[in-house]
Amino acid sequence: MDGVTALRLGTRGSQLALWQARTVAARIEAAGGPACQLVIIKTSGDRLQDAPLSEIGGKRLFVKEIEEALVGGDIDLAVHSSKDMPAQLVDGLEVAAVLPRENPLDAVVLPAGRTAAVDSLAALVSIVGQTPTFGTASVRRVAQLKRLFPGGRFAAIRGNLDTRLHKLDDGQHDALVLAAAGLHRLGFASRISFALPVEGCVPAPGQGIVAVEIRGTDAATRAAVEPINDGDAAAAFAAERALVSALGGGCQTPIGALAAIVDGNELEMVAAVIALDGTRIVRTTARGPRHAAQALGARAAEQLLAQGADEILADARRAQGHVGN
Repeated sequence: MDGVTALRLGTRGSQLALWQARTVAARIEAAGGPACQLVIIKTSGDRLQDAPLSEIGGKRLFVKEIEEALVGGDIDLAVHSSKDMPAQLVDGLEVAAVLPRENPLDAVVLPAGRTAAVDSLAALVSIVGQTPTFGTASVRRVAQLKRLFPGGRFAAIRGNLDTRLHKLDDGQHDALVLAAAGLHRLGFASRISFALPVEGCVPAPGQGIVAVEIRGTDAATRAAVEPINDGDAAAAFAAERALVSALGGGCQTPIGALAAIVDGNELEMVAAVIALDGTRIVRTTARGPRHAAQALGARAAEQLLAQGADEILADARRAQGHVGN
């Protein structure tokens, strides 16, 4: 690319973040763009490993310092798990590309040595029992799992994937619930015992999508990044983020959303808002033209609000002691 010899790519230093950053860098080079120099930035979320995300400000803590470096010109682009990004971006920043979406579902992982895979929720229950202890840091997952396992217990678990799996195999939990995408990307797909169907657990908005963020005024970086954009994932990303924005939700609120291309040029979305204790859920399915992804997300949000989603979210924010991010 004329005039640009290298791009400074900001990323966290976790296993998954580095996989994402290196993949983006490789794709930019393969598309004829400049090489990328990785700049590892330790975020507040990385430093506060022992506190539940819902108590320290939500997942925006995983992008805050990286976005500050981008705004300040210390890096040229940032790579994030899109589900970690706030509904409203910092002024002057925008997402210029997303990678093809990996499996977006939530996955149940059992301890090593137990049944490797099960084919139904009933089979999973027969293995873990009615009162299993799940390791998960997501309020959205907990809210939905409480509906599937009313007697279940839930313990916040954070850290690198290796750390979480070690804790599981060491007997600290009966099962983990993680994003299937991360397990696939880091070579741990064989550890997935059961992928939770959307009917039982709607994934986080943006789950499985890697997003590339740039300064809106940086035309040179935009030119390098846009060729790696995946149109199908971008449409789903836009619809899901529009839904979260319309609901006023943050990264640690019990909102699930999954949009996918159907029939070639249509986008279909399943979305849900769940009470933190699992006692109430509102769901909707909406469909519309792929080119109107944001409008589809806004329409799905209106349908949820008409069913009382605003009351559920207000209760969740009061219970968490903050107003989302």
